[in-house]
Amino acid sequence: MDFYVVLGVRREANDGDIRRAYRRLARQYHPDINPGDREAAARFRDIAAAYETLVDPARRQRYDAGELTAPGSADAGFAGFDFSPQVHAEPSTTFGDLFANVIVGAPDRRPRRGADVHVPATVTLEDVARGTTARVTVARHVPCRVCAGAGVARGARAACPACEGRGTTRVARGHMVFTRPCERCDGTGQRVRQVCLACDGAGSEPRSDVLDVPVPAGVLDGAVVCVEGMGHGGLFGGPPGDACIAIAVAPHALYRRDGDDLFVEVPVAVHEAALGTRVTLPMLDGAPVRLKVPPGTQSGQRFRLRERGLPSARGGARGDLVAEVRVMLPRVLDERSKELLREFGRLQTDSVRDARFPVHEEPQ
Repeated sequence: MDFYVVLGVRREANDGDIRRAYRRLARQYHPDINPGDREAAARFRDIAAAYETLVDPARRQRYDAGELTAPGSADAGFAGFDFSPQVHAEPSTTFGDLFANVIVGAPDRRPRRGADVHVPATVTLEDVARGTTARVTVARHVPCRVCAGAGVARGARAACPACEGRGTTRVARGHMVFTRPCERCDGTGQRVRQVCLACDGAGSEPRSDVLDVPVPAGVLDGAVVCVEGMGHGGLFGGPPGDACIAIAVAPHALYRRDGDDLFVEVPVAVHEAALGTRVTLPMLDGAPVRLKVPPGTQSGQRFRLRERGLPSARGGARGDLVAEVRVMLPRVLDERSKELLREFGRLQTDSVRDARFPVHEEPQ
């Protein structure tokens, strides 16, 4: 008996080649994998003897020199046996690879919630001030109406012949018996004779719904309003997800928003800033506001109107309205207007500049 032939390796094979050959043959002929097979048991004894001789450098040298011809103390146990799935692993006594085909987890068929659907919606600042309803279209996948999400035509299921409808099969390994999910039916105990033609076996179908989503007053830019149960359908009877509407507030031509406060620029003429005036501001909620501009108002001066801003989404007090005055210079085109401005300048006793910038009259 040639030990190299028994292991199926060449005479110049290194230690790694010998170990890999032994692991491969041991998985095939080990007595625990072939219970009651005497031929396999005898073959495994020869494999173990060849391995124990060739894996030991001193014994291999004596065998190659012809000094060792009889099999060593081959033991059909697990000495030096490596059942780990890693090919280049060191010898160990783990059982990972031996029972890798019987220790299999059952497929996870627990009910799972469907995924959420995210849809954008744009509202105006007027909508934020009053509250509104956003109309959006939600595209989602729901359980097939024909097969109720099963993916199988009605009445097209039958008991799996491999497991006889139990969903599990029994595998013997030596004196141990293992139960594992049936590979033929994926642990369901049934086989499919015909898939649902309406959904092509997917169990779901696309669907679009138009939703009127209430948007509360004071909603912030980037806020998300969710409609429960209007997302993708769940798996294995699980609940559907939600439709999540992401709110975007469009910029306004007149007002600028900062939280619940509103900011607006109010243009006034020179004489209005000097003598004072009242300006009517159109508000977002429809109720106008009268802003009093006192005499002598300077350009850039701000006036705060309490609680005339936006409502708070958190239910607190309304924000404020901040009006910033911008003094606008008139276009002087005729001589009469120019003369009036010169006269106005002569009547002004207070300079707009301090002593650091003296006023010099230009020659006429």
